[in-house]
Amino acid sequence: METILVIGATGMLGEPVAKRLQGNFKIRLFVRDIEKSKKIFGNDYDYIIGDIFNNDSLEKAMNNCYGVHINLSGEIEQAGTEIIVEMAKRKNIQRITYISGTSVCKDTIWFPLEKRKYYAEHAIISSGIPYTIFCPTWFMESLPKYVKGNKAFVFGKQPNLYHFIAVDDYAKMVLTAYQKDEAKNKRFIVHGKEGILFKQALEMYVRERNPSIKSVSVMPYLMAKLVAVIANKREMKEVAALMQFFEKVRELGNPQETYKILGIPEISLEKWIKKQK
Repeated sequence: METILVIGATGMLGEPVAKRLQGNFKIRLFVRDIEKSKKIFGNDYDYIIGDIFNNDSLEKAMNNCYGVHINLSGEIEQAGTEIIVEMAKRKNIQRITYISGTSVCKDTIWFPLEKRKYYAEHAIISSGIPYTIFCPTWFMESLPKYVKGNKAFVFGKQPNLYHFIAVDDYAKMVLTAYQKDEAKNKRFIVHGKEGILFKQALEMYVRERNPSIKSVSVMPYLMAKLVAVIANKREMKEVAALMQFFEKVRELGNPQETYKILGIPEISLEKWIKKQK
């Protein structure tokens, strides 16, 4: 059975991928805290402790691997991906999969997050290693982050439709990509089937999961930035900036080739909400 190394497995978007791949491949997890990771995954995985900026541990993690799945975020994403790709070339890795974003393109690199992902993609594509890049829109799993206590809110007017995708559907696509040669050297737009306004999606969520919340508030960007600065809430500042970006750029890409090769998403927003505990 071939081994796939998953980098960033303990995150919201990495855990379902690692679990979906397990059983079809031998999964190796590159982690910093093995005890924390075992609480999530159990003992049926191969663990390597290390850091992507430590060549020795990264090389050890890639020994005898067929593929590498990259799930990085934040300021290290571009540099970290470039380092991983260089090591993958040295270790004769046969496949690289990577999660990017639906709006990532040359025209959007003025936004720091998009710039990091754009150049991470470039490093992968130019490596010569067969790749599959996933470019998802908003995940359904992001909705609970917009509920704080007895309040739910979005930033800005958000007039654009988004095709929310469930993490489980995305994880299935990653598995399928490793199983199909026609998924090699492709960049897949990952959208759910239903278009809905962000505020409407959040209203559906709180109506089912937090019925005590009677309405979803709309927080202007300026107010969000002021609150973030005064209260020293970095996450609020970053999320507000991201939503302002999406309000301007919109959801980009066409998912039809994704549906044809990797399958059509099965989980509707309504179905996902009902499954939440």
